[in-house]
Amino acid sequence: MIRALHRWPGLLALALVTVLALSGAALSVFPAAERLSAPRPVAGQGVADLAARVAAAHPGLEEIRRSPSGTITAWWFDGGTPGSAVIDPATGADAGSADPNPVERWLTNLHRSLFLDDAGRLVMAAGAAALLVLSLSGAALVARRAGGWRHWFARLRGPWPGRLHVEMARVAVFGLALSGATALWMTASTFDLLPDGALRPAAPALVSGQTDFPLDRMAALRDMPVESLRKLSFPFEGDAQDVFTLSTETGTGLIDQGTGELLSWTGLTAWQQVSETIYMLHTGQGAAVLGLVLGLMALGVPAMGATGALVWAAGRRGRPRLRDNAPAARAQTVILVGSEGGSTWGFAATLARALREAGQAVHLAPMSAFDPARHPRAERFLILAATYGEGDAPASAKWFLDRLAGLAAAPQAPLAVLGFGDRSFPAFCAFAAKVERAARARGWASLLPMDTVDRQSPQDFARWGRALGTALGVPLELDHQPARPAAESLTLISRRDYGAEVQAPTAILRLALPKAGLWARIAGRGLTRFEAGDLLGILPEGSAVPRFYSVASGSRDGFIEIAVKRHPGGLCSGQLLSLEPGDRVQAFLRRNPGFHAGRGRAALILIGAGTGIGPLAGFIRANDRRRPVHLFFGMRHPDSDFLYERDLAAWHADGRLARLTTAASRGARPHYVQDALRAEAAQVIEAIRKGARVMVCGGRDMAQGVACTLEDILAPAGLTPAMLKERGRYAEDVY
Repeated sequence: MIRALHRWPGLLALALVTVLALSGAALSVFPAAERLSAPRPVAGQGVADLAARVAAAHPGLEEIRRSPSGTITAWWFDGGTPGSAVIDPATGADAGSADPNPVERWLTNLHRSLFLDDAGRLVMAAGAAALLVLSLSGAALVARRAGGWRHWFARLRGPWPGRLHVEMARVAVFGLALSGATALWMTASTFDLLPDGALRPAAPALVSGQTDFPLDRMAALRDMPVESLRKLSFPFEGDAQDVFTLSTETGTGLIDQGTGELLSWTGLTAWQQVSETIYMLHTGQGAAVLGLVLGLMALGVPAMGATGALVWAAGRRGRPRLRDNAPAARAQTVILVGSEGGSTWGFAATLARALREAGQAVHLAPMSAFDPARHPRAERFLILAATYGEGDAPASAKWFLDRLAGLAAAPQAPLAVLGFGDRSFPAFCAFAAKVERAARARGWASLLPMDTVDRQSPQDFARWGRALGTALGVPLELDHQPARPAAESLTLISRRDYGAEVQAPTAILRLALPKAGLWARIAGRGLTRFEAGDLLGILPEGSAVPRFYSVASGSRDGFIEIAVKRHPGGLCSGQLLSLEPGDRVQAFLRRNPGFHAGRGRAALILIGAGTGIGPLAGFIRANDRRRPVHLFFGMRHPDSDFLYERDLAAWHADGRLARLTTAASRGARPHYVQDALRAEAAQVIEAIRKGARVMVCGGRDMAQGVACTLEDILAPAGLTPAMLKERGRYAEDVY
């Protein structure tokens, strides 16, 4: 609900809110400029002295005003000719024209009404309302993503448009909410929708009937400092019954022109004080620094609009276009999808199509939209969930478990959970398993036991479909053909071969980046923007199912590099290791933000074995800031598969790599990276105590062995790998 409340005002009112924000940001400069350029009064100068000096310079003086930014302006009639000027309070002489700045006036009319008078004011009020809704809903979404209000500035992960969007929102959202709310207040006041709240000064019971009392001797003016003045209106010439009207920041008073006596005084009401404070907060008049700060925050609106649109577009691309999707309220079968890269949506669409052909009304939705109240006719819920990282929720399933935990009772309709993953990963279908356990703990009835699909296997999916059909009492054949991911053709530039002596052929393959258009570079699409640790999906010939390899370079390097080891019977590894320079391969990029080194200064402890050194080498290559990096690297034999040996020596020489510890499982003294860690336990503990981050890449057995070793090493310090992982200081890329 909050996400929809944030999304649609943002998309529908983006242009209007952008005009509102940019014009407001430009207007915020003028109060500060006026504050700096306004002539200053003499120290301790009172209103009486100022009025006497201006009246002497300008016969027929009618009014003196002081703006919140300090500019003093006078208006007069001299021989029937009106005049006005900005006044130097020290002399009473003219200091400049009183005519408004034409640029400021143009911007003000644009900001207030789009040059359309009252109709335009209403349109801009709608823009202010959209800005307020976006700010409040955005604040709620930031807090949700960060893990609560107390973690407002927690470290973010995910694709760059979403991270940039949230980073800007963290700084600007409350200022934008203030601007939107004050704009709505001022619009309501303009259209007399709010009470005035002003108390008029009481008419004096007795006026002296005299005139020409010296201005510099009037006590009411002499005791009032110029900094408190707002307006001084002079009596009409020749009317002995008229009086001076003095307005200040605390109230309004009437002064006898013949005696200088203060005849009456009315202070500002609480309502007036609130209204004036709101005017100050919105315009910056009287609070120039605050105005500039709010103006800077407003400049973030177009950037947040652009990144928000990119996030929305990415979400749209991740889902298929659903046809014949039954309304949520009429659906008999509800299919909820948890997907990171989009492939699970394809399986869900195949399932929905088969169930519709069986006579079911089917509603397909992301798991993040889970709300049983929307499905009063649901007879069953089917969850198709992939796993992100080490058992985390994928993009379209965020907050599902929180929503489930917050229900007063589990849905009456039974549930079946189907997990999607790769069995070679240790966290195979871990998120789906979490969903299954949480559902059972809440007492949610089971339609089928949880099942899994390995590596997008159509056979696994069809087998589960037949079991589902049996449970429903209908024949159900799920014939799913995985959509071939959109890929680009990459050309092999060079290769470095290793491992032949230990019967483990391995190669470092360097591929040329394809040419990309301007928009692709701006939007970061395809292979235009990536970091070491991201994943390169390779499409083997004769298969639509990609194989993923950790990237050992960044887009700034101008090439993409991976380390590949031949696996017995491996379709993709065999094809890759048969490539020669000039040969091509079909590939695409998948972001892996959970395994990026980041730009911080904290030390890195990198642990890898075999081809797991690939992304770790990429981190070291990109270490321009020379942050401390200690690499533990395991291999079979240093004479055979010491990957990146020459590169590591060069990086150590120029300070990108502080320390290298190797472990060879064959040779004179066989040992593994776990043994190397134990040998240097003291240094490891000291580095972690000082904030070092641990990053592990390699095979599943190696990663488990490293975790167990670190468990032992860190126990005396009261730390565990799990604790470090919760704090974002332990990351794994395991295959």
